[in-house]
Amino acid sequence: EPMEGAEFQNLNTQQKVYYHRVGTSQADDVLVFHDPDQPEWGYSCSVSEEGRYLVITVHVGTDDRYRVFVKDLQDPNGTPFALVRNFNHEYSFIGNAGATLFFQTDLDAPLRRIVAIDLQQARQAEYNEDAPPPYREVVPEQPTTMTSVSLVGNTFVVELLMDAQSQVKLFDLQGEFVREIEFPGIGSANGFGGRQDDTETFYSFSSFATPPSSYRYDLLTGESTLLRRAAVDCDPEAFEVEQIFYNSKDGTRVPMFLAHRKGLVLNGENPVLLYGYGGFNIPLTPSFSISRLAWMEMGGVFAMANLRGGGEYGEKWHKAGTKLDKQNVFDDFIAAAETLIKRNYTRPEKLAIQGGSNGGLLVGACLTQRPDLFSACLPAVGVMDMLRFHKFTAGRYWVDDYGCADNPEEFAALYAYSPYHNCQPNVGYPATLITTADTDDRVVPGHSFKFAAALQTAQAGEEPILIRIETKAGHGAGKPTSKVIEEITDQWAFLVKTLNVRLPPSFGRSQGEGE
Repeated sequence: EPMEGAEFQNLNTQQKVYYHRVGTSQADDVLVFHDPDQPEWGYSCSVSEEGRYLVITVHVGTDDRYRVFVKDLQDPNGTPFALVRNFNHEYSFIGNAGATLFFQTDLDAPLRRIVAIDLQQARQAEYNEDAPPPYREVVPEQPTTMTSVSLVGNTFVVELLMDAQSQVKLFDLQGEFVREIEFPGIGSANGFGGRQDDTETFYSFSSFATPPSSYRYDLLTGESTLLRRAAVDCDPEAFEVEQIFYNSKDGTRVPMFLAHRKGLVLNGENPVLLYGYGGFNIPLTPSFSISRLAWMEMGGVFAMANLRGGGEYGEKWHKAGTKLDKQNVFDDFIAAAETLIKRNYTRPEKLAIQGGSNGGLLVGACLTQRPDLFSACLPAVGVMDMLRFHKFTAGRYWVDDYGCADNPEEFAALYAYSPYHNCQPNVGYPATLITTADTDDRVVPGHSFKFAAALQTAQAGEEPILIRIETKAGHGAGKPTSKVIEEITDQWAFLVKTLNVRLPPSFGRSQGEGE
């Protein structure tokens, strides 16, 4: 039983792995794995293609370092074997060739590589908890960040990030390079699933102005064939995507994507929406969003900065934006805004910032640190009280990225940027529309409630500080399309008003509609 008052904190503890046969009662499920002495352990499971091996990956919170257990399903009474016995590195199961298991890992490879582990050899080997299992390297660490690997047609399809853009290389089972897949431009590709005896795979490609497009890729010839492209009521060819680089406060080189109508005039008068995240080793890549395209149709520029704390350049990039170094993330974002102004894309009166969840924290921290730099702010479901976040629901899992106020040194760093604690009186803050949901159990709405109240109390200017509370909704996933449309409509209307956006005469007309 959870301790009194800790019911919400205990919702995710004591996870278990069960076997469920489709069509049978859940009461008949078979317990496969559980360690009652490790209540914080969480699990994800994969089964090898031929169905023999169950690979159980163990995680704690949001930390990307895992333990791995393997169960031979041909031995129903056997116990799972502890293959990786510590939380020192990341291991992602790719597939197998018999008793040889392939993993993507950052073991001695910050940008990741592919290793092979012979299960029988590992069972016979004597290695302690601090050591990795015996392995051999198959595909070495690449110059760019390895994000995902699939095993199709006896080929490793290796997805990489090259300056936050998709790059995909093929290698055979011996680790020899085969070829690189060519894409139509700046964008993101994903998919690449299949079986080991397949001769083809399928993937989707999209970008800020390119709707999701499905392709068939022939592994033998290297040819990509377009199968389908999502229809949108606008001309993607009217827009362009570019990537620029800028220096942050400490000189670190940071990439930023810009998407806008072709023929953009750099006169400092363009309404710009700057988006960021910068956390939890999550990379931001070019992707399609109909709402962002609508912003671009209105004459706006969409900018996305690839901040430290994300996963664009491997673990070193991630760690440079965590705990005592979290301020680097905000410095990167502020430098992105300053770059947009210096290069004459916009000016502060035409600049808005947006982010959700950890990105909501980003917006909250930046608007309290540099209220002079922005005209409108859209923090969504943000973590705003950095001294108490670990006391609510899943918040304790975020200490690997943020640190914890229970640690005196980390307390000082958290307090220095915590948005709720840095709303200063007699300061004119930019127009702000805070969004949250009343049943968000990931980032509890209390964060947004307190931040809105503190910012409204501190506001010395005339710009509005508003909060929009969605009812019967959570952190965002699974929200009905109607609610998504309503929320985005409110946000875009807020930006049109606060940035004084002049809508072009053609905005809102369907393709082919007359003047």
